[in-house]
Amino acid sequence: MEVLHQLGDFLDNNKIIEQDPGYWYQGKDPQTGELLQLPRTTLAEAIARGLMQQLASDLIEGKMYGILLVETPKKEQRVLKAFSGLLEGKSQVAGWVPPITGRSEVSLNEVETLALLESLKQELIGLQQLKVREAYEVILQEFKQPLEALSISQTQRKQARDAERQRLLNTLTDQALATALEQLNQMSRQDGLERRRLKEKRDQVLLPLKQLITQADRQITQLKQQRKLLSGQLQSQLYQVYSVTNFQGKSTSLEQLMNEGQLPTGTGECCAPKLLHYAATHHLRPLAMAEFWWGSSTANKKQGQFYGACRERCQPLMGFLLSGLSEIDLSIVYQDQWLVVVNKPAGLLSVPGRYGDRQDSVESRLRLLFPHKITLKAVHRLDQDTSGLLVLAWDEYIYSQLSQQFARGEVEKVYEAILEGLIPTEEGVIELPLWSDPDTRPYQKVDWQYGKPSITRFRLIAEENNYTRIEFTPLTGRTHQLRVHASHSQGLGVPILGDRLYGHQDPTTRLHLHAKKLFFAHPAKLGEYLPLEIKTPF
Repeated sequence: MEVLHQLGDFLDNNKIIEQDPGYWYQGKDPQTGELLQLPRTTLAEAIARGLMQQLASDLIEGKMYGILLVETPKKEQRVLKAFSGLLEGKSQVAGWVPPITGRSEVSLNEVETLALLESLKQELIGLQQLKVREAYEVILQEFKQPLEALSISQTQRKQARDAERQRLLNTLTDQALATALEQLNQMSRQDGLERRRLKEKRDQVLLPLKQLITQADRQITQLKQQRKLLSGQLQSQLYQVYSVTNFQGKSTSLEQLMNEGQLPTGTGECCAPKLLHYAATHHLRPLAMAEFWWGSSTANKKQGQFYGACRERCQPLMGFLLSGLSEIDLSIVYQDQWLVVVNKPAGLLSVPGRYGDRQDSVESRLRLLFPHKITLKAVHRLDQDTSGLLVLAWDEYIYSQLSQQFARGEVEKVYEAILEGLIPTEEGVIELPLWSDPDTRPYQKVDWQYGKPSITRFRLIAEENNYTRIEFTPLTGRTHQLRVHASHSQGLGVPILGDRLYGHQDPTTRLHLHAKKLFFAHPAKLGEYLPLEIKTPF
């Protein structure tokens, strides 16, 4: 049975009104440190509830289930579904995403080890349920009643002796008092002896039973240690061959991915890793995911409730599993109810172009990701071939406030670039007027008569094999400002590496220009500033 399902398999004809995502699956890319995210959207939750209705018709054991909304290479939306661990004793069930490959490589050893572990388990159960334990408790209870009765009787006698002792102290003196008190003390010693003899009799009966129980407990400790060792060895073997794949096409074993300490049992068998691994290995683009508990509720899990990635087994894998999504979707660096900042990849437009074949952009992708957001506007622009931080506003007011900050030069912007050659100075300021000739747009040129003022500070970072790594801080925001200031003879005279417009034609090299830092006042939070920074990818 096909594992890719139609949305109609889970949804009726009611229109889903999208709201802000209820949860983000997220993790940092192990290589770049980027925060990668995948939302649990209203649509994903609605699909998951449709799956709940299907599960309700069967007697299903309590466990985590999940769905992943994906887009196929043909731009069709489909649904994957998965369960954690085993379903009714099976790891692979028709219609569900299969387990992550790797277990079969150690299947024979796994069967043998599991059989031995089961044998140890039964032996432990037998030792814990020895009849001698029950006999010990029965005898203990048999002696409990006479000991309690004796204790009550002796307490009463002690109270009587205490009263008599007080009377003697008030009526007798000297030798007569000493003799009378000694008689009372002798009675106390006699009570103590009687109690000790009864306890000794009990202990004498219990001793052989206690020895057997102590011996069984020592065996239990040894068996538990043996079971823990065998289980650990099996888990280590499994995690050496369990291999997960991300959206960059990279694969790694769970042991390499989680090499700090022992991996929790069941790592790699939860819904989220199964779903993301399957999508990555079948060229499916994830759009949203949702996981929920179904079946008998527990102390920590309630039937029908949504849950995020579990802290021990799933969350540590998220960064690796989501790696490569920024090439498919967008890496969101910061977001709140007023604005969103993304790490725009090189080659993607900031806003849609004029023509139908140039609609793919940061704006259009965000509209797909957040269809409930009525207004979405890029506050500034990055060239298509430039990567880095791009700010977008969720409404007109925030857009207006941020636009004014950019226009007044109140936003600090820092770029990093690699130049095709070396430059003679380590830092300075470039001031060249830029003008766009209507006949050669978008090409910009230096024109002292018609050009608009443009100013850039620069600072050399390093020289690397006849290339220059440099930091640019533009004080104005003209089109192609940094590219012209780098390449023009009155600027640095060395074009940015990969600049096919102002440098050399090299289709194999990207434009090595990256907007790595932004610093601006939050338009909706008085006195709060946003210092944003993203690692340079080259």
